[in-house]
Amino acid sequence: MPSDDAGIELTLRGLSWSVASSQRTLKLNLTVPLVAKNVDLCLFDCPAIEFSNSIVNDPSKYVALGELKGGIDPAGADEHWKTAGTALARIREAFSKLSLNPHLFYVGGAIEAAMAEEIWERLTSGWLENAANLTNEDQISSIAQWVCAI
Repeated sequence: MPSDDAGIELTLRGLSWSVASSQRTLKLNLTVPLVAKNVDLCLFDCPAIEFSNSIVNDPSKYVALGELKGGIDPAGADEHWKTAGTALARIREAFSKLSLNPHLFYVGGAIEAAMAEEIWERLTSGWLENAANLTNEDQISSIAQWVCAI
């Protein structure tokens, strides 16, 4: 990395860290071959230095997958959630065919009451493992801590 990292957020494609005895790499906006679609957030069980196409193509290396919908207009919030819900269902189905169950999560810029009820139902049933409102600092802190701990 250059010593002057101003503007790095414009080209950042991922992060890496250690948790317990595991190495984690989080990649942003990645096409997941098993799903054949782009997924906003993909957490892998591997150090960044080992990250490669073989890791991306190995479904057992996926620890968690998440959808991020940043639009904050309440009028479009329901559509964002429907799109994310469809994507998460597609992910769940693809991985379950291999008897794999990576953690699934959702982060939304606008979460309206009706959506919140549906999200809560999916959380309590275990279908979805975590969710956060992007505009709520406490929720973002909580989901970030969760992602870093799994």
